[in-house]
Amino acid sequence: MADRDALIRGYAEALFEIAEAEGELRIVEDELYAFAKALERHGEVREALHDPALPAENKKGLIRDLLGSRANPNTVNVLSFLIDQGRARDIEAIVEAFARVAAERRARQLAEVRSAVPLDEAQRRRLAEALSRATGRAVEVKVVVDPSLIGGIVARVGDEIFDGSVRSRLAEARERLTRSA
Repeated sequence: MADRDALIRGYAEALFEIAEAEGELRIVEDELYAFAKALERHGEVREALHDPALPAENKKGLIRDLLGSRANPNTVNVLSFLIDQGRARDIEAIVEAFARVAAERRARQLAEVRSAVPLDEAQRRRLAEALSRATGRAVEVKVVVDPSLIGGIVARVGDEIFDGSVRSRLAEARERLTRSA
């Protein structure tokens, strides 16, 4: 397992260096993270990318079809490179490590925030400040849009979880009503 972790970290560091050298670090980082999180929600795409019987060209075609002109060409190139290297099964892990490397290089800790709606830059900044105060560490916010939350957010910073979702508040209210009945 340590060998796999070192390999994934190595890919993440190399991809970080490439994106930074191309002057596209922020956009590639955000797009890769969004793509990896989308794979979590779309099992059929993940399965196609993980399928060892599917040729690499088909997998790269799938990525081009999904991202097309909506993504930075460097993002598509990074994903294609990982497929060419036989690392399609590791995309999610490599992207997660990439985000951690980027946060570390900026002397921050990664905070994954799930939100029912997209957050603008001002909201992200305020959220990062609040999470930094709550954890005592400077954080880098990565937002994943998750409509199943109904409203609010759920933030994970390391092992700490801050659940301010409407869904969890409704569950708490339901539990209080059940106990009082």
